[in-house]
Amino acid sequence: MSKKIAVLVGSLRKGSYNKKLAHEIINIAPESLEMEIIEIGQLALYNEDLDENPPAEWVEFRQKIKDADGYLFFTPEYNRSVSAVLKNALDVGSRPYGQNNWASKPGAVVSSSISALGGAVANHTLRQSLVFLDVYTMQQPEAYIGNTMGLFDENDKLKSEDTRAFLKSWVDAFAAWVHKF
Repeated sequence: MSKKIAVLVGSLRKGSYNKKLAHEIINIAPESLEMEIIEIGQLALYNEDLDENPPAEWVEFRQKIKDADGYLFFTPEYNRSVSAVLKNALDVGSRPYGQNNWASKPGAVVSSSISALGGAVANHTLRQSLVFLDVYTMQQPEAYIGNTMGLFDENDKLKSEDTRAFLKSWVDAFAAWVHKF
């Protein structure tokens, strides 16, 4: 049975390494996962006043999150934290208060950075929010992808077979995690 996975990328940059990694994982994922990147850049900043008559983008986003069987988050590290756009998506999807669309579903985090640390702080910062949102976040294996500037060729294809092998084993573990629920 195929599981529908909402993929959220916390970087809006055209040449985003996180988006490239997301596409790589989507391409090598087992057929048991039906993955779709859910765009988050169009979401207005969360403002509780707007919940009385929410923007159409919020309504559509909330429904996609609610309909998903699980979540896969790709986060860059901005100033030792997650990007504002990703945090905003978490907030929009969890409101209005008492209507958390993220709750009780499996998820996982991939972080990346141009540094060798691979976005480790952002990874753990995001996990803190996911605990509160009641997303059952896969603990092992972890995915911190460092030195991303040299990972892709001019066609945005992953150059490193070692990294591809790691990502394949990681997404296979994620598929097993998702199918536990």
